Amino acid sequence: MDSQCLKNFPVTLFASVMGMTGLAIAYLRVAQWYGFAETIGMGLLVLSFTLFLSISIIYGTKFIYHCDEVLKEFHHPIRANFFPAISISLLLLAIASLEYYRPIAQVLWAAGALLQLIFTVVIISRWITRSFEIAHSNPTWFIPVVGTIIVPIAGVEFADRELLWFFYSVGAFFWLALFTIILYRLIFHPQLPQKFVPTLFILIAPPALGCIAYVKLTGAFDVMARIMLYVALFFVLLLASMIRYFSRLKFFVSWWAYTFPLCGATIATILAAKSANSAGLSVIAAALLVATTAVIIIVFIKTIAAFYNRKICEAEE
Repeated sequence: MDSQCLKNFPVTLFASVMGMTGLAIAYLRVAQWYGFAETIGMGLLVLSFTLFLSISIIYGTKFIYHCDEVLKEFHHPIRANFFPAISISLLLLAIASLEYYRPIAQVLWAAGALLQLIFTVVIISRWITRSFEIAHSNPTWFIPVVGTIIVPIAGVEFADRELLWFFYSVGAFFWLALFTIILYRLIFHPQLPQKFVPTLFILIAPPALGCIAYVKLTGAFDVMARIMLYVALFFVLLLASMIRYFSRLKFFVSWWAYTFPLCGATIATILAAKSANSAGLSVIAAALLVATTAVIIIVFIKTIAAFYNRKICEAEE
C-alpha cells in the first residue's frame, strides 16, 4: 500500500469487521440452538479476526506515519463517530469467541468495554461543548450508543451485573434522545448526502441489540423485549420497502452500514424464536439470515473491487 493510499485509509472500514463478526455470531447461534453444522460460523469467525487484525495493522501504520490525518478524522463531526467501531469490533469478537476461547474473549471484552467507555465519554462531551449544526446529525451518531448496549451481551457471563446495567442504561437513554434528534433532522431538513444514506440502516441496531442485551440481563423475553424486537423489525420492513431507492446508490465504504444492523435484527429474532418457541419468528429469522448473508456478500465484493480500483484510497470530503 503506497503512502497516499495509507494516508486516506478510512476508519470507517472497521464497520466491515462489525458486519462480518455479526454474521458469524448469527450462524454460530443457529448452529448452537438448532443443531446445524458450525463450519460456516467458525469460518466467518476466523475471517472476522483476520479482517480485524489486517485493518488494525494498516490503521495503526497510518497513525504512525500520518498521525495528523488520524487526528483529523477523530475530530471530524461525522467520521469521529466511526472510532467506536473499533471497540465494538472487539466486543463482537468477544461474543463470538466466548464459548470457544473464553480467556481470549474475556481479554477482548475488557479491552472493548474500556475503549467503548472512553469513546462514549469523549464523543458525548463534544456534543455538549462544541457547536454542531443539524446537518451534522445523522444515524452514525448512534454508533457510540450501540457500543454501550453491546457491552452487557458478552459481559453477562463474567462481569459485575451493576456495571453491565450501567452500560445498558447509558445506551438506552441516549438511543431515545438521539432518535428524536435524528428523526427531526430526517423529516424537516434536506436529505442525507448520498454517501450517508446507507447509515439509515443503523436505526435498526439500537432496538435489536437492546432486545438481546435485555434478555441476557434479565433472562426473560417479556413485554419490553418484545417491544424492542418489533420496533427493530419494523425498521427492517420500512427500509426494505425502500430497496429501489438504495439500489440506485453509488458504492461507498458506508455501505457496510447495511450489514451489522441487519445482523443484529437477525440475531435478536433467532433469540426471540428460541425464547418464545415461535414458528413464525423462526421463519422470519431464517429469511433475515438469508437476506443478511446476501447483503454482506455483495458489500464484501464491492469493497474488494474498490480496493482493486483504488477507490478506497480516494480522499474523503
